Amino acid sequence: MTNEIKNEDVISRFLKYVKFDTQSDENTGTSPSTMKQHELAKFLYNELTELGASDVYYDKEHCYVYATIPSNLEDKKAPTIGFISHMDTSDAVSGKDVNPRIVENYDGSDIVLCEKDPDSGKKIVLSPVDFPELYNHKSEDLIVTDGTTLLGADDKAGIAEIMTLCEKLLKNPDIKHGKIRVAFTPDEEIGEGTKHFDLERFGADFAYTVDGGKLGELEYECFNAAEVELVINGRSVHPGDAKNKMLNATLVAYEFQSMLPKEQNPMYTEKREGFFHLTVMKGTCEKAVVYYIIRDHDMDKFEDKKKLVKKIVEFLNDKYGEGTVELTMEDSYYNMIEKIRPHMHLIENARLAMKEAGVVSIENPIRGGTDGAMLSFKGLPCPNLCTGGYNYHGRYEYASIPEMRKVTEILENIVKLYADFEN
Repeated sequence: MTNEIKNEDVISRFLKYVKFDTQSDENTGTSPSTMKQHELAKFLYNELTELGASDVYYDKEHCYVYATIPSNLEDKKAPTIGFISHMDTSDAVSGKDVNPRIVENYDGSDIVLCEKDPDSGKKIVLSPVDFPELYNHKSEDLIVTDGTTLLGADDKAGIAEIMTLCEKLLKNPDIKHGKIRVAFTPDEEIGEGTKHFDLERFGADFAYTVDGGKLGELEYECFNAAEVELVINGRSVHPGDAKNKMLNATLVAYEFQSMLPKEQNPMYTEKREGFFHLTVMKGTCEKAVVYYIIRDHDMDKFEDKKKLVKKIVEFLNDKYGEGTVELTMEDSYYNMIEKIRPHMHLIENARLAMKEAGVVSIENPIRGGTDGAMLSFKGLPCPNLCTGGYNYHGRYEYASIPEMRKVTEILENIVKLYADFEN
């Protein structure tokens, strides 16, 4: 059922890139958050230089890589289009010593990733019973993990697809295109991928992040997002003498949670439904610290959610005494549709590029955020494209080889469309 790696450009590239351990870490406080991300950045810098790209630049301090594929249009000026992917992988599962393998002509059955997991001792199986999407990949060649690490298709599939586009354009001057800019970023998985992104250096008029999943995904609407920190101050008294004296901070935290709408928990929501998500709760009787994220596509509903948090905090402080609950709430990012709407040619051309590749676009709001959302609000309209990867952030991650090839075709089609674009 498996064989040696085929000599396919986008695939061979991808299989090289996933060997780099590039997990980010939100706890380090550095930028990039892990120095090991530099190893892939240097590799990509050298590869772009060897391919003959122009203006290849490696930000040695913050770990960004930029490059240009110069325009070959002699008689007209097209907009500068950018393509962006991130180098880091999630820290949810190890990204060290990734050992990918190809499953040829997948037959729809269980795929044994690992006969015996070193940690649990259990067999690790990628099964269509648990992941029904697998049935859509029958007869395809798939790239899977060995069951002990994630794969890294998020977002090394995107990097491989962009790099394959770069090589094709540089080696085939008959493909007419305007100026193309590419960038590879660190720390997207911890929400800091655009923190030191140099928009002036990048210099694109419009861009696409290549960081989605299923073939056909075209994403240009995301959540509005906020982060909440509650510091709850209690009073610790010996439980044998606690009546009318003790205030258990952890129980106040539970009380706060009980006052949120139960149906607006992420485990009960889908599509355009927003939520309150408890991410961390830690505490004692004396003190508790609680973290939430708030998400909603609709700005009015988003603001209502934040107002409810403030109202509950006011109620608890009125009940238990001022200063019992200290609230810090900050917006993280906003729905990119606001910045994409004036430039819907980005969506129209992506749809057409997919259609020309025989792919039907899938346009659903992202139940999350992307670097593209933050870049859009910084002045670079930037929807998100698919990569052909699935089950991100875990050992059951896999990528479809024919879908990855289709994505490279879609990127090439976008480039060609913008060579003739008149805004």
